[in-house]
Amino acid sequence: MTKQKDYAVRITGHQKAELQTVERESKPLAPDELAGRSIVTLISAGTELASAYQATSGFPRSVGYAAVFEVELVGNEVNDIQVGDYVFCMGNHRSYQRTGRSNALPLPEGLKPETAIFARMMGVTMSTLTTTIARPPEKVLVTGLGVVGNLAAQNFANCGYEVIACEPDERRRNIAVECGLKRVLPAVPVDDPSIVGQVGLVVDCSGHEQAVLDGCNVIRKRGEVVLIATPWRRYTEIYAHTILHAIFYKYVVMRSGWEWELPRYPTDFRTNSIYGNLAGALKWLAEGRIRVDCLATKVPPCEAQQAYQNLLNKSSERLTYMFDWSDCLTAGTHRQA
Repeated sequence: MTKQKDYAVRITGHQKAELQTVERESKPLAPDELAGRSIVTLISAGTELASAYQATSGFPRSVGYAAVFEVELVGNEVNDIQVGDYVFCMGNHRSYQRTGRSNALPLPEGLKPETAIFARMMGVTMSTLTTTIARPPEKVLVTGLGVVGNLAAQNFANCGYEVIACEPDERRRNIAVECGLKRVLPAVPVDDPSIVGQVGLVVDCSGHEQAVLDGCNVIRKRGEVVLIATPWRRYTEIYAHTILHAIFYKYVVMRSGWEWELPRYPTDFRTNSIYGNLAGALKWLAEGRIRVDCLATKVPPCEAQQAYQNLLNKSSERLTYMFDWSDCLTAGTHRQA
């Protein structure tokens, strides 16, 4: 029996991404599974660059965790999704997706796959949104306006918070303004008396020590500083004591913003969940409450290497790239895995 072939973007070496042919799983579809061809997948720039593209060993690596696909096969226990439906899942960059029903979310009617795919990045900070003690209309300061930070600022603004977004890169600030954010600054305003001591929540999406320290210095007493971005490396010579001093004397509550502190699915006594938040993100996108049209450039997966290089060298026009899998069979060269 001839095995079916699919295509996948994989990291095959240090700073080397390739479109490869890979074998499709041959095991029959389980009763609770669905599968189909990918439409788009989205690069999570910070995670994929730091954890895979810049790695020096452990290749090849599969990457990506945001996909929208068209359903072609449905298990016999799945009765609420039909062949031809579009669904979202946390899939890799590959031409064919297969997942359990509990891990798939149908797209709301009329929502384009290119828009729906951003639900995944919205979900990163929706865990903080659903666990913070800060309540609207409190001030929320977001530092770092990559995809996650931009969408964090939009998430909180959408819920009635007064959002202050900070980013040193002018290109990112311009995109934030294009997305409708009202107050976008090049740095945390640590000398502004209208902000210092008035911020209920700082959401750090930069992973930069200076941004975290500045956040501690503008927070109100018992306000939260939540670390969303992974601190992949050291950026400054700031001593830990300097940050500890600010935490202690500013009465800061500092915590990890790890999104997976929530359960995957709602429980009797904890209704907020990973997939509940993702479903909410899809709903907001369908209602036009979040702007994403200016966040990513769509490219064929055969251009993965150039896309990752552009992100690494900060030369991309937008904040990230999404792969369009509709033309992966004809859009250039690929290699057998």
